Amino acid sequence: MDPPGGDPVQEPTDVKYYPSDEPVRMGLEHYNRGNYGISQRYFKEAVEKAPKDVTAWVGLAASYDKLRRFDLADQAYAQAIRLGGETVQILNDQGYSLMLRGNLSGARRKFEKAYSLDPGNPVIANNLELLNGSRKFIERPPNNQP
Repeated sequence: MDPPGGDPVQEPTDVKYYPSDEPVRMGLEHYNRGNYGISQRYFKEAVEKAPKDVTAWVGLAASYDKLRRFDLADQAYAQAIRLGGETVQILNDQGYSLMLRGNLSGARRKFEKAYSLDPGNPVIANNLELLNGSRKFIERPPNNQP
C-alpha cells in the first residue's frame, strides 16, 4: 500500500544539487576587505558550481578588475550580460573598469547609460564625478609640450 502523496523516499537520481552560496558570500566578504586575489578564487569557484549565477560572474569580473586582469574581467562581464542583460550594476562596473584602464570616453558612455536607467543612483553619480575629476586632472594646455 502506497502512502498518500506518493513514495516519500527519494532515489539519489531524484535529488537535485543546489550549490551553496558560501563561495559567493566569501567572495563578497574578501572583496569588501580588499583581498581581491582571494575574492577572485571564491567567485571563480562560485561560477564553476553555478554557471548561471549572475552575481558570481559580476563579482568575478570586479575582482579581476582590481587585479588589473582586464582581459578576464571583460569575459566575465560578457557572461554576466548573456545571463542577465545589461543591468545598471553591470554598466556601472564596466564603466569603472574602463576608467581604471584610462579609457575615459568609454567609461563615460557606460556611466551615462547606467545613469539613464537609474538617475537617482548615488554610486553612478559619484563615479561620474570621479570621472570628471580624472578628466580635468589629465588635461593639459596645448603648449605644454616636453
